[in-house]
Amino acid sequence: QVQLVESGGGLVQPGGSLRLSCTASGNIFTINNMGWYSQPPGKQRELVAAHTTGGTTNYTDSVKGRSAISRDNAKNTMYLQMNSLKPEDTAVYYCNAIPAFPGPWGQGTQVTVSS
Repeated sequence: QVQLVESGGGLVQPGGSLRLSCTASGNIFTINNMGWYSQPPGKQRELVAAHTTGGTTNYTDSVKGRSAISRDNAKNTMYLQMNSLKPEDTAVYYCNAIPAFPGPWGQGTQVTVSS
C-alpha cells in the first residue's frame, strides 16, 4: 500500500507563500499522474493541481497563476508552491494519484491564510 505524507502547511498572512511537500513510500511519481487536492472547511475535497507522468501540469482556476506543482523523482517527493495566498485558500491539502490510490489518504497538511 502506498503511503503519502504531506507537510509544509501553516498559518500565513494574505499575500504570503508556502511550499507544500508530499513524500511517497516508493517510486510512484514516474508511473502515476499525481495531484494536490484541497479540502476547505465544510467542503468536499477537490483536485487543484495535477502533474502527469509526461510532465504536463494543470491547475484549477482558483490557484492558476499563483501555484506551481513539481516533483523530484529521486527524492520521491512532490511539491506545491503556493504564492499570493488568499483567505479562501484555507484548507487541508492532500496529495494523491489521479485517480486516487485505493485505501486511506494521508493526514494532509493544514494551510490557514489569515491576518
